[in-house]
Amino acid sequence: MSMHEKRLKRQLLIILLPSILLLLAFVIYPALYSVYLSFTNEALTGPGAMNPRFVGFRNYVRLFNDAKFWNSLLVTFLFVLGSAIIGQFVLGLVSAIALRRPVQFHKTFSSMILLPNAAPEVVAGFMWISMLAGGERSTLSRIVMFLGIEPSDWLNTFPLAMIIIVNTWRGIATAMILLTAGLSTIPNEIYEAARMDGATPSQMFRRITLPLMMPTIMLYMLISAVSTIAVFGLVYALTRGGPGGATELVSIYIYNQSFTAFQLGYGAAVAVVVLLISVVIGVAYVKSVKVEV
Repeated sequence: MSMHEKRLKRQLLIILLPSILLLLAFVIYPALYSVYLSFTNEALTGPGAMNPRFVGFRNYVRLFNDAKFWNSLLVTFLFVLGSAIIGQFVLGLVSAIALRRPVQFHKTFSSMILLPNAAPEVVAGFMWISMLAGGERSTLSRIVMFLGIEPSDWLNTFPLAMIIIVNTWRGIATAMILLTAGLSTIPNEIYEAARMDGATPSQMFRRITLPLMMPTIMLYMLISAVSTIAVFGLVYALTRGGPGGATELVSIYIYNQSFTAFQLGYGAAVAVVVLLISVVIGVAYVKSVKVEV
């Protein structure tokens, strides 16, 4: 290696050093510490707080025999499937395609889609509480009453469906931005050639748009799935995981076990399992797009 290459490598390491330190401090170290905690009976109160000790795989044995844990995984799967994989993707793709066309009120349409990201998760949650609250005074109840439909206590009657709708509303902008970037990489000449050959819009979408956007779509699926698994503030503000565990995502389950039941060791074991699930999703993405890392 020449002196110039060594100097360039050293400069790159210096530039990357702040990012590496932040990654170590806020990602690597917490993850490793969680793995350590998962093998102890660490707690916020009681003997585990005064004198924590190593308990081996006891937390994991308890975890895999805990019906509430499996319920939280099922709820999280349905939440990710409904809001990220289906809701945000479909509406984000429709929005991205619409914004490529010379539609009327283009800037207003873009602003409406981006607006949900301007509010913090908890603030957005309380906004939707006023929309979905029971009784005749909530916004949604007034709308359905105007249409001749009986109002309902929406968050108690359809809890999972409501949080899927709210999270879909909040995540459309991210999907739209990423998918718009994917659409912009497709040359217009391909569409023009397809039109000259007599292809219909649906044929161009199925034979050109989707295949060429597949790497972007797969990347979006990875990002949206992992980020949606970690959603906490929005759902906690809306339902606290209720009623009866119907919206207790795995993130809320970890919080309840760690800071409501004060069992840090057990909560850490759940967090480690979720981390492993996220890693498996990431590896599956890498394999699917044949990326070498």
